[in-house]
Amino acid sequence: MSVAESAAGSSSSSATPAHHGAASGLKLTALATGFVMASLDVTVVNVAGAAIQEQLHASLAELTWIVDGYVLVFASLLIPAGGLANRVGAKTIYLWGMVVFFVASLGCALAPTAGVLIAARLVQGAGAALFMPSSLALLVFSFPEKRQRTRMLGRWSAIVATAAALGPTLGGLLVSVFNWQSIFLLNLPIGIVGILMTRRYIAPVEGRPVKLAAPGHVLWIAALAALSFALIEGPRLGWVGGPVLVSYAVLVITAGSLVARERRTGNQVMPWNLFRLPGFTGANVVGFLFNFALYGSMFMLSLFFQHARGATAFQAGIELLPMTIWFPLGNLVYSRIAGRLSNGTLLTVFLLVAGIASLTMVTVAPSTPYWVMALAVAIANTGAGIISPGMTAALVDAAGVAHANVAASVLNANRQIGTLVGVAAMSVVLGTIVDWNRGPAVSFVIIGIAYLAGAAGALLLITRSERLDA
Repeated sequence: MSVAESAAGSSSSSATPAHHGAASGLKLTALATGFVMASLDVTVVNVAGAAIQEQLHASLAELTWIVDGYVLVFASLLIPAGGLANRVGAKTIYLWGMVVFFVASLGCALAPTAGVLIAARLVQGAGAALFMPSSLALLVFSFPEKRQRTRMLGRWSAIVATAAALGPTLGGLLVSVFNWQSIFLLNLPIGIVGILMTRRYIAPVEGRPVKLAAPGHVLWIAALAALSFALIEGPRLGWVGGPVLVSYAVLVITAGSLVARERRTGNQVMPWNLFRLPGFTGANVVGFLFNFALYGSMFMLSLFFQHARGATAFQAGIELLPMTIWFPLGNLVYSRIAGRLSNGTLLTVFLLVAGIASLTMVTVAPSTPYWVMALAVAIANTGAGIISPGMTAALVDAAGVAHANVAASVLNANRQIGTLVGVAAMSVVLGTIVDWNRGPAVSFVIIGIAYLAGAAGALLLITRSERLDA
């Protein structure tokens, strides 16, 4: 361990509050950079989708693979990456992930065809899977005191949410002024800063011997890949087409084999014992449904504004800004009210509001006034910045610091699967209902139901857990 790392990892009683605050800020910034890149890539790629389709002659299915291929690998590798962080050390895996993501981003920018871009996005997903759970684990170890950790989770989420909120606008500006390749080049300076700051300010966390469940992880990856193929290619190849039928069979076989293996082995892929905790289960239910609705709606709206309403990439980014700017504001509000209201209450209320607001858009059409759409989606997204740190805090409180790595991996995997399925579901709707007067309306019905189901999960599981612990 270097002198800088020792200084960053220790808590000197002689340090002044200002120095302590500055050190906390530097640690927080270092650990947020990876998550910022991952969040930017989801929202930025959405608004650049139309330009990518046009310049690379990509179909809707290929565009969905460009978005969901990244999420597929990301979700598939999150859980084994969490185990690898336990074995090798969270800081080491975090840095590995940053380097892989940096190189893959350069590959995306240089991609000459949609196929090459999809391949580079798969590698990006692997890099994100390495640094994502390690980021949260390092945050937990860097701020072990619960009250400070809660504040830092709110600020950490605010940094990430700001990137997600500004992503569509920034992406639209970059695509309009330069080209779609520039959205990936944006990751390069962020990655360099993150790598250097992590090496200097984050103390290593020692690994411990952990046996990785490699066969189970292979089955997990195969099952998710089969599900993705069926959802994305079904509209194009036909739901009973040969390749899609094969994907159904692979999904059933691999999922069944995984369940059978998990029942008979002590070295499981998923920490099923943690799911006995209602707070842990509730956080994962909310995470899946929240990401399904949020990122599914952003994917659909980006295409809706550009294809149905004739907006440019920059105009679409500007139009999405009033709908996403609430993310960081909500995070800041959460850091102030987290100690006064329970996470279960906050999650239930704001997911319920999001669901009702989304269902008001069941009559949306290209002729719908912009302000009507902006108001409804803005209300739905008002609580997004509270929901994200709220579910994370509920998860950490339920699982405990000792299980931070694996708990973070499970939550993030569930959230990314939610994103994957949400984007694929919107693609299925838009690909099946090729009518911009009906497709978005059906999409909003699905999105609203997902939010309301998340509210029910928060009320029945997280709130119940908090009452039992009180």
